[in-house]
Amino acid sequence: MSSPPPTRPAPRPRARDQVRFRDQARVRDQVRAHVRRLPLASVLRLGTPSDIWFKPALSVVAATAVPNLTLLALDRLDLVLYTMAGSFCALYAHQLPYAARARALAWVVAGMTASMAVALVAAALAPPAAVLVTVGALLAAAQKALCDATRVGPPGHLIFTFVSSAALFAPQDLARVPAHLALTAGAGAVAWLVGMAPAPLRPHGPERRTTARALRAAAAYADAHAAGHHPERARAALADAVHTAWQSLHATRAAPRTGSSRATRTALAALTATAEHALAAPEDADPARLRARADALRGTGAVPPPEDVPPPAHLPAEAAPPVWRRLAPGSPLLPVALRTAVGCALAGYASLALGIGRPYWALVTAASLYQANVTLTWSRGVQRVVGNAVGVVAFAAIAPLAHLNHAALIVAGLLLAFGAEALMSRNYWLGSVCVTPMALLVTEFARFQDPAALITERVVDTLVGAGLGLVAAVAVTNRRAADRVEHAIAAADRARAHAERAPAVELPRARRRLTASLVDLRAAHDAAVGEWWLRELPAQRVAVTERAGHRTLAATVRGAARPSDEARA
Repeated sequence: MSSPPPTRPAPRPRARDQVRFRDQARVRDQVRAHVRRLPLASVLRLGTPSDIWFKPALSVVAATAVPNLTLLALDRLDLVLYTMAGSFCALYAHQLPYAARARALAWVVAGMTASMAVALVAAALAPPAAVLVTVGALLAAAQKALCDATRVGPPGHLIFTFVSSAALFAPQDLARVPAHLALTAGAGAVAWLVGMAPAPLRPHGPERRTTARALRAAAAYADAHAAGHHPERARAALADAVHTAWQSLHATRAAPRTGSSRATRTALAALTATAEHALAAPEDADPARLRARADALRGTGAVPPPEDVPPPAHLPAEAAPPVWRRLAPGSPLLPVALRTAVGCALAGYASLALGIGRPYWALVTAASLYQANVTLTWSRGVQRVVGNAVGVVAFAAIAPLAHLNHAALIVAGLLLAFGAEALMSRNYWLGSVCVTPMALLVTEFARFQDPAALITERVVDTLVGAGLGLVAAVAVTNRRAADRVEHAIAAADRARAHAERAPAVELPRARRRLTASLVDLRAAHDAAVGEWWLRELPAQRVAVTERAGHRTLAATVRGAARPSDEARA
């Protein structure tokens, strides 16, 4: 019996085939990385309310009530649109110290007045509706870019876009534009006064809050370090909180100071240094004591300085980059602004094609979506649709009461404005439940309208704006997000090297520069992770850079060893 012929080994693939198979595998991996899973139910979970939610809520009620009641007494509620633009400026800058808040609110009022000027002049020229949509889309993109570049804070560009877009589609006479702008500026002045009103009673309130947040973040990091439960995340949160606290204290350097004011500021600087020391030695930090010190900052009493940490000789300062540099060619803010322009234009044109009488609702819906990346934009879209759906049901219940008389209409608007700010920090969709009926009621100050028609148009515009807004977010890529991560890594490396070489007198400034670079690196990475159509991110290099930076930061806080020794270890 003859033996079977020996089996030949399988031929080895050619080098060209190996390259092809490897390229195909790389493409599959890249597709999986590019198209990430989008959340759904998790984006509707309620979070912890902001510790200052009542400040914008009460401020917008006070700033809106004064002009609205004045117009009611004059029987000119048809002018509410113009005063409302200025009144809504009271929503801004509550996180800033009062010296910085005064400047920021003045710029917000100026920006709102300029936005209204563009919208009113465009409306007075009475071009075709498609041209007005184009103007509204370009204006929304400019507002988005400027608000992101100036870091004005919540509610960002949305209020500017909401008011200016509504003015674009309101009947307008060119001769009355100056008077209407005067109403906006006058209401903005009232909003400025409302925002600055607490200063005489609690002049260091914002600095107290940022210092208290830093102390609580230090306590959370100490707990996480002891339990070994995601200490890196808590450490990054602490670095961000400490950086914000130093920024808040630095913003008050030019403010006039009395003896008590100087003592308060020195004590707050010492407490911020206490939180900063927890970065270096979390095992030595006492979480209960840190939280007790944070609780002691409530109210207006004297701030007791810590006995274990001396205050810094001077506050470390760092010059912020000018706004024009943040908007220079190559800036990661520009693709987001382009998304805003494209998405708003598409939504407005589609609304016109469907015969909707208020295309600015679709435009504003699209403008409200755009966040730092596609994933966050998707989350905001889900929240917007759910909030508006519940909001139109609320409007159906509120409308009969608001239609009793104009006084009831004003009261309903004020209550909804308060509710929107009270709920917005829990989750955007929950705040939208109040924003939607408030926006619908604004259209009725001139004359009462059929609620059913308003609800139908609002639902259609919401779906159109959200759908086409998301299409624009996916279609307009932001490949610069990966470049921003590379630049942030390089900046963090430079800041770490500078801190390692800095003499003792320059160490506070170098430490703050390093902290800021680590905060920017984490923000750049988190923003890029949620983008689509990007090349592979250097996640390993980000982690290595963060670890090295925090080791150097800890060594500079201890002051016991040269930072270079600690970093190289």
